[in-house]
Order: sequence, then C-alpha cells, then structure tokens
Amino acid sequence: MINKIKNRLREELEKSFKEKYNQEINIVVEEPKSSSLGDISIPVFSVVKVLRKGLDSVVEEVTTFIENTSVRSLFKEINRVGGFINITLDRIAFSKMVIEENVDVLSKKYSYGNNKTVVIDYSSPNIAKPFSVGHLRSTIIGHALGNILDKLGYKVVRINHLGDFGTQFGKIIYAYLNFGNKDLVDKNPIEELVKLYVEFHEMAKDKPEMEDKAREIFKELEQGNLEYKELWEHFREVSLAEYMKVYDMLKVQFDSYNGEAFYNDKMQAVVDELKSKNLLVKDEGAMIVDLGESMPPALIQKSDGSTLYITRDLAALFYRKNNYDFEEALYVVGNEQKLHFEQLKAVIRKMGYDYADSIHHINFGLVLQDGKKMSTRKGKIVKLEDVLREAIALSLDYINEKNPDLDNKEEIAEKIGVSAVIFNDLKNYRTNEIEFNLNDMVNFVGQTGPYLQYTSVRITSVLEENDFVYDKLDYNLYALDHSFELIKAIAQYEEILLKAKEEYSPSVIAKYLLGLASYFNSFYAKEKIVVEDDIERNTKLCLISIIRNILNEGMELLGMQVIKKM
Repeated sequence: MINKIKNRLREELEKSFKEKYNQEINIVVEEPKSSSLGDISIPVFSVVKVLRKGLDSVVEEVTTFIENTSVRSLFKEINRVGGFINITLDRIAFSKMVIEENVDVLSKKYSYGNNKTVVIDYSSPNIAKPFSVGHLRSTIIGHALGNILDKLGYKVVRINHLGDFGTQFGKIIYAYLNFGNKDLVDKNPIEELVKLYVEFHEMAKDKPEMEDKAREIFKELEQGNLEYKELWEHFREVSLAEYMKVYDMLKVQFDSYNGEAFYNDKMQAVVDELKSKNLLVKDEGAMIVDLGESMPPALIQKSDGSTLYITRDLAALFYRKNNYDFEEALYVVGNEQKLHFEQLKAVIRKMGYDYADSIHHINFGLVLQDGKKMSTRKGKIVKLEDVLREAIALSLDYINEKNPDLDNKEEIAEKIGVSAVIFNDLKNYRTNEIEFNLNDMVNFVGQTGPYLQYTSVRITSVLEENDFVYDKLDYNLYALDHSFELIKAIAQYEEILLKAKEEYSPSVIAKYLLGLASYFNSFYAKEKIVVEDDIERNTKLCLISIIRNILNEGMELLGMQVIKKM
C-alpha cells in the first residue's frame, strides 16, 4: 500500500511538471536510508538537471506540487534535507486506510490478471517409477504459483505432463510378459515395475537382442497394438493411483493429466509445419532446426524417424495455445533444463509465433542432504510419501510431548508435518539448492512452518474467547511504534503477492509471513490485548484478527494447512 501511495505521488508529480513545462521528467520516489528521516523520500537532482534551475527553487516547487496531490491527507510532515524531500506518513490516517482495505482480505480477489489464462506445467513424474523426493520441488512450487495467480485474478490451468511414453515402456512390457508376475505387480505395482525394469537391463547386458525386441514392442505400441496398449494403460492407471496418495497428502490437484502419450498423434503436424516453413535441416540423417551460433541446434527427429522431447513439447505448446489461449505458459522444471527451454522458445520464434516471450521456465535447484543430492538411500530411491510420513511422525512425537490430550492429534500432526516439508522448500528462493533436514523443518521455533502455524493458533485462541467488531476502533493506538510496525506489515501484503508473481517465487510470500509472525509475536510480548477498556480491547483484537487472516491465507497460498489448535 505504501508502494501505491509512492506510485500515485510519482504519477501526479510527473503530470504536474508535464503540464507546466511540457517536458517528461522522471520523478524518483523511494524510502529514506534511515527510518528516522520519514517514510517516503524524493530526491530532486534529476529535476534540477532537466529544468536547469537552482536546487532551492526546485525543492520549493516540488513541495508545492506535493501539497496539491490526492494523497496529501496521508502525510503528516514534509521536510527538506539537502536535495531530498522527506515525507512522514500520518500514522492515524494511514492506519485507517490499511484497516479498511484489509478487513475482508480472505474473500478479496484481485483483478490484476483480468481472468487471463496461465497454464502451469509442473510435477510430471514418470509412470512406472516411484514418486521421489526429486519431484517435490516442481510439485509444490507449481502448486503455490497456481494459488498465487488465482488470488491475483488469473484463470489458472494446472497441467501434470506425465512422463508416460518412450522406449522404456517397451522394456517394461517385454519384462512383464517374459518374466513378470501379475499378482505381484497388482499388489505393489510401482515397486514391481521398477524391479522388472532393472532386471531387464541386467539381463540385456548378456542378451543385447532384448533391446531390439523392446524397441519393436514400443514401435508396435505407438502403432496401436491392442495387447501392448492395454498393458501400458494398466501401468499408467496403477502408477497414477499411487501418485494420488502423495497428491492427496499435499492437497495438490490438476486440471489435466495429459502426458507425453497424449501428443503422440500430434507431433507429425509439428514436423510438417517445420518442413513447410523450410526450418528443418538434415544432419547425419537426423532433422534439426538451426538456431544459430548462440545455442546448439534443436534435434526434432532422429534418423530412424522417432521424435524427441522438444518435438513433444512443441506439440503440447500448440495444443495448449489452441485450447486455452494462454497469456503465459509456465514450466516448473529444474535448472538443468535451461537450454531445452531456450531452444523451445527459439524454435517458436523461428516458426513466426509472437508468444515466445510468454513462455517461462520456472527453474529450481536440487534437494540436498548433508550437502549431497538427495536421490538415493542405500541404493534405493527416496520416496516422497515415506518422507512425508516421517515428518508426520515427528510432529506427532512433539504433540505427545507438549500436548498429549489434544483432540484429533493424528490429523493435526499430518497438517503440521506435511506443511513443514512444504514451507522448508518454499522459504528458499527457488533457484537455490535446499538442505533437507526433517528435524529442523518440524521444529516449532525458528523460520519454520510450525512456527507460522503456532502463531496463527496463538491468535485464534485469543479471538475465540473475545468478541469484537470492526467499527469501534481507536486509530490513535495504531500510531504507537510497535502497533504501526504491524500496520505497515499488513499494508505490504498486496505488493508481496504481486512481487511473488513477478518473480515467480513463492519464497517472497514465505519470507513475508515469517516477518509478519515475528512482528506479531513482538507486539504480543509488549502489549496486553485483553484489557478492560472496550474500545482499546476491540482495537487490538481487530488488528490481530487481520494479522491472523493474512497469515492463514498466505499459508494456504503456499499449500500449507491451517490449524486452530496444536
């Protein structure tokens, strides 16, 4: 909200100078280097340079313009310090505006997106393989971004582009038909299919002809072999059923599960279009698109006629554009795929489409444990479901120690444990690598998810025991330093949402929530909230209610669960 005031002030000052001098002058409106100087600062040196007038004259003129702006009523003092005009907000007027605009924050839907469509491609595990910790970041970053965009008024299409096609399925089908056990696969599908895949590769070392047979099976699968297609559909179905257990724990949902296989009959049209636009070049039997010296060529079709990831991604992109008419297309995929998406955008540009700049690779770093990539444990893949259940168990241990008589403690422990894993990831800027330590992330003290949940619970316990109304407030109380810190924090919320969208980073919200919780806990330590005076009590209850609402909504935007007791 302070940014809104600053922007309004800048716009009106620039308009005033334009009307008086018929010149475009860029006015800088910033925050002073020290809070003791005020809340807003305007350096006038750029105006002096353009108008070629004396500093004193320009300061006087800018001050006069400020006095006539629409936001003047929010200013208490306007002072000059050298070439800077410093403004101190009228805390009472500002607090009144902030409270009135944030009373109903939970039901407020911003209109920045104007219902424009954004498609988000995230999670996207490979079927017939476990849902590992490696899929955690894509899943929860994508989910949080979808929530943020929805809050800002965008229409969000959430896509789980499953890895459900490729030569590996020829190998799995071969293994299943030749040495698989249907009962074992039906009982524990993912684990048994992985075993069959590993066993195939072990046997193929001595029998390389198995590789040829697997390729033949996959080719027949592509061509519609009914037996192979039924097996593939079964493997896909049982895999998705296993993944849904994790998605249910994370409260993650999708609008589409169309994976690579869905675009199998749509890739030839891409190849044909590239040919018709004379973009395909033959290179050692393969077909490529030359992207110049700045990056390697895009390999569109192998010498045997098979297509690659970029061909499928082009087909998927065209399908999404035609069906959803997206404003933006986001791909939440790891840092290592940077070149792939640069090539994808480059090919789109060469094809003559104007939406290449609407495609964004939302990259992220690795999950580490003890400084090393967290991908295996004693030679086995670390399953995300196992990790989440371990976090839940740790949370339940804590509850049993601190509040053993708590009702529904197993349900609450699940909300705490899963939310702790989510927050530990999202509090870090997405491109950074993150350290994975369950004991640290389930801690109720420090920069953790449980700390935020506990802060919300603390406020809820006060509010449930005391009634209040929003229209009986003494705004003078909000002018006190520790109260005004909370007012300013509340005022930042809308700007934080916009910044999170601008940077495609949920960490912006996570860090803001930590700051908000810290401000509240400091306020709670200094102020007695439930006092005898009705107006004073009501004023304080109103303030902490808005804090609680923002904390709860912020956590929900990140994908965390809100609880009332813990």
